[in-house]
Amino acid sequence: MKKRILTGITTTGTPHIGNYLGAIKPAINLASDFDESFYFLADYHAIIKNSDSNAVGQSVEDIALAWLSCGLDTNKSFFYRQSDVPEILELSWILSCVTAKGLMNRSHAYKSATSMNTDEEDKGITMGLFSYPVLMAADILMFNATHVPVGNDQIQHIEMTRDIAGRFNHIYKKTFELPEAIIQDKNNTVPGIDGRKMSKSYKNIIPLLSSEKQLKKSILKIVTNSLEPGDPKDTKDCTIHSLYTYFASKDEVDELTNAYKEGIGWGDAKNMLFDVINRDIAPIRNKYETLSSDKTLINDLLSDGASKVRISAKEMISNLRDSIGIKIIS
Repeated sequence: MKKRILTGITTTGTPHIGNYLGAIKPAINLASDFDESFYFLADYHAIIKNSDSNAVGQSVEDIALAWLSCGLDTNKSFFYRQSDVPEILELSWILSCVTAKGLMNRSHAYKSATSMNTDEEDKGITMGLFSYPVLMAADILMFNATHVPVGNDQIQHIEMTRDIAGRFNHIYKKTFELPEAIIQDKNNTVPGIDGRKMSKSYKNIIPLLSSEKQLKKSILKIVTNSLEPGDPKDTKDCTIHSLYTYFASKDEVDELTNAYKEGIGWGDAKNMLFDVINRDIAPIRNKYETLSSDKTLINDLLSDGASKVRISAKEMISNLRDSIGIKIIS
């Protein structure tokens, strides 16, 4: 059995440095440890919470360019758009028919959404939100991925995928491998400009593909306390210092830590943070500008990627149909 890693990228919003540090960079680095790597743009997942068709379409392009700019090599990996592989949706339905509703009831996302309702438990809950773990399972099981990089908040969905795969294997025949989760962020949370976890939902992001001017403007908005220059500052729970550690060398981190003790001003600390972040992402920005000038590049790459993965997707669906009794009548 080949070791296969699979990463899904939901196409919502513009990528930020939290995405870069927590998902993009580690997932691309992991590819070298596996026989095959799959990266896909989860545009069907995106419409669960986003009904703006223009925003979803633009996000597909932005996120595809972000991953390519960060070093994703389509000659060594499979890179495709979820909606270009219709077999995934067929598999999702097949899996739905062996998935217990009770399992879906325990989904953290579903429980979180219903917990905010008082009069009617399922008010505002769509079937997309309720059953999206099944679609996620289909994404993974379609290509029998052996490993899936996820954050702590997604571990449950890998466990659900294993349950669903095991149930199908038990009812019919052993078809699916049980994937393992690779925990990406562990205890690390990339803070946003307000100190909370960096998230488009909180509108506290530092964009990944912005100009130098926009990057600096975002960093200058980081919320700090009222300590004046000359006052010693604590590095604990400090957004500036925390972000700095992701981009700086050990010597540079030690330098900033000492500067905190000596009372560095917040403006100077933010300038130091800008310098190390900009140093890291400037090559990404330059590559992005080059790639984005080719207006046909993304569609061509995604079309080519879908053609490659559909060979195995069609074979999987053919085998599944045979297993469940949907056969061509001769």
